[in-house]
Amino acid sequence: MSLHDDLTSVQRRLDDLMRCVARLDEQAGDSLDMRRVRADAAHLRESLGLLQASAPAAAGSRTVDMVSISDAPYDRGLWTDAEDEGLGSPYRHAP
Repeated sequence: MSLHDDLTSVQRRLDDLMRCVARLDEQAGDSLDMRRVRADAAHLRESLGLLQASAPAAAGSRTVDMVSISDAPYDRGLWTDAEDEGLGSPYRHAP
């Protein structure tokens, strides 16, 4: 399944959950546990909405821009006073 299909499937199941929570709320009444279930279901709905909003952006950001690197040699001035990694300064003896 594609990401879009999975998100649609989760949305349908979440809609079913919200309907069941509403029916349960009518039967169970307003209690601390029922408020917690309502809050958790609402939090799931918000989180799924955020995921759906960011999913197209994440799928579209996978394009890679090519960066061309010149074949011209580097300016030797860039390496002035640089030490060779692992060998130390050219003025000292290597171990």
